[in-house]
Amino acid sequence: MPDTLQTRLLDAILMHVPFDGWSEPSFAAAIEDAGVDPVVARSLFPRGAVDLAVAYHKAGDAEMLRRIEAADLSEMRFRDKVAFAVRARIEAVDDREVVRRGTALFALPMHAVDGAKLIWGTADAIWNALGDSSRDFNWYTKRATLSAVYSSTVLYWLGDESPENTATWEFLDRRIEDVMRFEKTKAQMRDNPLLSRLMAGPGKLAERIKAPDGAASDLPGGG
Repeated sequence: MPDTLQTRLLDAILMHVPFDGWSEPSFAAAIEDAGVDPVVARSLFPRGAVDLAVAYHKAGDAEMLRRIEAADLSEMRFRDKVAFAVRARIEAVDDREVVRRGTALFALPMHAVDGAKLIWGTADAIWNALGDSSRDFNWYTKRATLSAVYSSTVLYWLGDESPENTATWEFLDRRIEDVMRFEKTKAQMRDNPLLSRLMAGPGKLAERIKAPDGAASDLPGGG
């Protein structure tokens, strides 16, 4: 039953967010429209519209994963798999204005941590769906890099007026190309005798960093 109520409230608030944002008025209107007891609604979403915005983002991640699982990626290059996943996440959105309002909400200082965790969670979900098995320092660098790619692509998409968002997908391809170029540079540094010796110390320190335990829900990607 709680899941049904959560879905009803989320569906109801989406009608109001484009006009009033992820705000208390939108939350109150959603409660009334959904016919949910205000006390029950507040118990499900203690911070009101903010928690509903979090739920909306996570629902988008779930839809992205469904699209990835339904697609045949076997013949794709890995970079194309990443691009497909990011595009699937953006195309999981029904209303661009809802995302725009969410971006504004999570840009506020009091909600910035929530926003960062959500973006990290999206990047983590993509890497896991694509079979990433790293448990060392690379676990963090992969997710940090993809978080930057995803967030910058979303911001570009919000202002994109090109047919079928072609400019956004071109932008995404350029960002991934930048990442691949950086990874190639790192590989060349490892193969260079002089640079590899210079990086030996930092490398040893990085080897001590491990991915968080899956039980550590307070860590990004650990929940």
